[in-house]
Amino acid sequence: MMPEYGLRYNRTIRLRPGLPFPFFPPCLFALVAICYTPAMLRNRIPVGPAGRADQTAGILAMVGCALLWSTAGIFIKLLDWQPFAIAGVRSAIAAVFLFFVLRGKPVINFSPLQFWSALAYAATMLLFVLANKLTTSANAILLQYGAPVYVAFLGAFFLKEYPRPEHWFALVSVCGGMLLFFSDSLGKGNFLGDLVAVGAGIAFAFNIVLLRKQKDARPLDSIFLGHLFTALIALLLSIGQAPPALNPGSVFSILMLGIFQIGMAAVLFSYGIKRITALQSILTAIIEPLFNPLWVFLATGEVPGSRSVAGGAVIVAAVMISSLITVRRTAKVVQ
Repeated sequence: MMPEYGLRYNRTIRLRPGLPFPFFPPCLFALVAICYTPAMLRNRIPVGPAGRADQTAGILAMVGCALLWSTAGIFIKLLDWQPFAIAGVRSAIAAVFLFFVLRGKPVINFSPLQFWSALAYAATMLLFVLANKLTTSANAILLQYGAPVYVAFLGAFFLKEYPRPEHWFALVSVCGGMLLFFSDSLGKGNFLGDLVAVGAGIAFAFNIVLLRKQKDARPLDSIFLGHLFTALIALLLSIGQAPPALNPGSVFSILMLGIFQIGMAAVLFSYGIKRITALQSILTAIIEPLFNPLWVFLATGEVPGSRSVAGGAVIVAAVMISSLITVRRTAKVVQ
């Protein structure tokens, strides 16, 4: 998940000339997502045959979720706030948004499954923020995205969802692609920071598996509770720090982060996790960091390196091939 790309860079960026509103692509996607949200909540997305439809809709929802997650970098770079202040206020706004999405009736029963799922969600968000403070951003992201490996084993153990050949192919390809993608910016970092980033990846994997285990319930309630945990802990950790500066730009950015980047993304994620396996979910969502350089390029004109482009192409191709094989297999089973 990960919605935290760029938290290390709390600086003002120079927008690309001729792009007074560089956020058009993510905002347009967010508008489309809003239009489909009511149908998602009623499980009435109009698609084809039952099994194949669910797989396709689930994969598309995860792709949409990854796109929204990927907008974090550009909006966070516009905020001159402390990292934990961003994480806390963003999650507080997301919790309010999800409260209304759930029509003011979130089901919070603190069952073991819901509690640990929400706690894993909060741990993912907070540990990644901390990792970005202690090590390089590239190291933090790469180590956190060891999550698919953990999900492959946790999913088999807790969910009895065993990886198929296309999943192993995608897993190996994604690992290679991620190494290539971040090879230009990987640094020595800091051992403790790298260890925290690994912890964020493990927490992310547990969150994915525990949410998938709620596929017959409503995972969005657990995500709502996770945002409450995140907001409370992050805001407590922000006590004693300089208060965040409020101006039209910062208000706009934090609202975009809270409502769209993780709020609307949570709706798409909870929809998708009910329809595809935990491993397929994380393999699809892992395209998230690949889009961050695209938004930065559109906003600032900063061109990603050739290795980043090559690594991104490997990851996207692997995820697409794996997803297509999965959908085709499901269609054959249904027939």
